[in-house]
Amino acid sequence: MEQKKVDLDFSLQAVPKAHRNGFWRMLVVMLGFTFFSASMLSGGTLGLGLSMHQFILVVVAGNLILGVYTGSLAYIAAKTGLSTHLLTRYAFGEKGSYLSSFLLSATQVGWFGVGVAMFAVPVQKVTGIDTYALVAVSGLLMTGTAFFGMKALAILSFVAIPLIIALGGYSALEAVNTLGGFQALMQHQPTETISLAAALTICVGSFISGGTLTPDFTRFANTKRNGVITTVIAFFIGNSLMFFFGAIGAISTGQSDISEVMFLQGLIIPAIIVLGLNIWTTNDNAIYASGLGISNITKIKKSKVVIFNGIIGTILAMWLYNNFVGFLTLLGAALPPIGAIIMADFFILNRGKYKDFENMKFKAVNWNALIAWAAGAASAQFLPGIPPLNGLLGAALVYVVLSLAVKKAVESKSAIKVEKVTEA
Repeated sequence: MEQKKVDLDFSLQAVPKAHRNGFWRMLVVMLGFTFFSASMLSGGTLGLGLSMHQFILVVVAGNLILGVYTGSLAYIAAKTGLSTHLLTRYAFGEKGSYLSSFLLSATQVGWFGVGVAMFAVPVQKVTGIDTYALVAVSGLLMTGTAFFGMKALAILSFVAIPLIIALGGYSALEAVNTLGGFQALMQHQPTETISLAAALTICVGSFISGGTLTPDFTRFANTKRNGVITTVIAFFIGNSLMFFFGAIGAISTGQSDISEVMFLQGLIIPAIIVLGLNIWTTNDNAIYASGLGISNITKIKKSKVVIFNGIIGTILAMWLYNNFVGFLTLLGAALPPIGAIIMADFFILNRGKYKDFENMKFKAVNWNALIAWAAGAASAQFLPGIPPLNGLLGAALVYVVLSLAVKKAVESKSAIKVEKVTEA
């Protein structure tokens, strides 16, 4: 009799304890996730608009917020062994979870394509190699690591993280020297200032949509402690490092991306290595997560979906890069409320304990969650203050209030029915 092949991605089930990973493997995967070129662009914007003391304050505060948000999601994932998409079934219902899975997956495929183009365009400028050839090769390579799952993501990150830190750090130090040293850097004053609220919005908003997918990776953590600590380190230290690289580059050369700074410094090969690895470590995580989302909807194995998503992202890379970045940013504002609803459902309504996924009978659609998600997205878009935090708090508050109100109404109705039966 033919033995059924095990899905080592555990696309549609909890990750068994025997397949969980320890601290160091989880740390490099999460650092690879947060080493993202777009964070350097955000860091450059902050570096040019703030004094260095303000910059440090905003980056520390912003990444602490990200750390708390993603760390909370990491705890839930490590405890349950479930991906973001399977966790949404508890709050949104089985079919209701399809909406969040589609939004998360479509956004990640879009950013995957943008990332591929972000590598190909600058490399073409300095090497003359055809842009579309670079897009095709890099897209296939990035899809390949995601296809082979968490082990491949970990191996890539083990290689990439030290190289990015070493080469990027060397370039950043050279850039600091051109400014006159660290003292001169600390004395930098912006020519056009931005408010602290706007700066905090940029910092938190740069990665909060991606952070919503944290459970897709931390479900493999062997303990809740390792899941939380590695996530907080990655978002607090890893993401902060990208911001500092971006700020130093922008202040010294006018370029936010450390690879662009390296091109100007004449470090062509190291620049291509850093640029490629930086985008690769994030892109393979993005396409991996998108595969889990579509798998939740279609019930097709993640590995097959990843190939399809990777090909689509690669084919559309230049079009996405030229036309779609603004829309992806807008779409990203709709993602954090999903994470907020998961957290509110788990920690508040279910008091930190879910029934086993295999034995759980889910609702088809939980309209409370969908209404709360829409309220959170609207809060982020229209309310004054810090949009990402508005989205999180708005979604969580509406979800809890609605859920408790509906529960109370159902209980009251049941009590009235019992009273009538008793009287009869």
